[in-house]
Amino acid sequence: MSIFAALEVYHDGMPRSAAMNMAIDESLLESAKVPSLRFYRWDHAALSFGYFGRYVDVAPHQSERDLVRRWTGGGVVLHGDDLTYSLVIPAHDSSFANSSMSIYAAIHEGIRCALVASGKRAELATVAGVVDTGTAVSDRGYSAGHCFANPVRADVLVNGQKVAGAAQRRTRAGLLQQGSIQQVALTEDFGDKFAAHMTENCKRQKLGAILIDRADQIAKEKYGTTAWLHRR
Repeated sequence: MSIFAALEVYHDGMPRSAAMNMAIDESLLESAKVPSLRFYRWDHAALSFGYFGRYVDVAPHQSERDLVRRWTGGGVVLHGDDLTYSLVIPAHDSSFANSSMSIYAAIHEGIRCALVASGKRAELATVAGVVDTGTAVSDRGYSAGHCFANPVRADVLVNGQKVAGAAQRRTRAGLLQQGSIQQVALTEDFGDKFAAHMTENCKRQKLGAILIDRADQIAKEKYGTTAWLHRR
């Protein structure tokens, strides 16, 4: 069942710094006219942690990974071998009115279906047997430990192991969901299968110069600064 009437898909093949990856997501949130899905990689081993996280909890990793505080909530996520994505829903799109949890579950259902189509035994986690903090998707589940050690409701599991989790942020501009898919082998066409489960109208796009210039500014003023990293 389609979630969106249309979806713009960005396969960002250029590995980028942790700060720049976060900044591009925010720039896309500012400028997207229709729901937009971006897949991306990292140019160094990295660690992202949620907006409400404490820098002191991740500081021991400073020497081995690029650290970045996300604008979304959630816990600690290790990046490098994972496939990371962001999903932006502009505030004027009808799907923005859906609850954060229903959007979270619908996106993860798309991931589950894409994994099943690739031959994996994937399922969505239910409340029974997994962590359910009872808080919003934007801030639930923060932990000083590795986020993928603790599945929460509607995360994607393969053979009982968490392989996909995410966190959200809502603003006046729209909704941003940032997610990671890891600990599972993905086919080359996984991203296209994932997108196809969310809409019948996919359009491939390239990141434009204006968006990248704006992201570069955001990275320099926000995600790449010590003030942002150490703010909590």
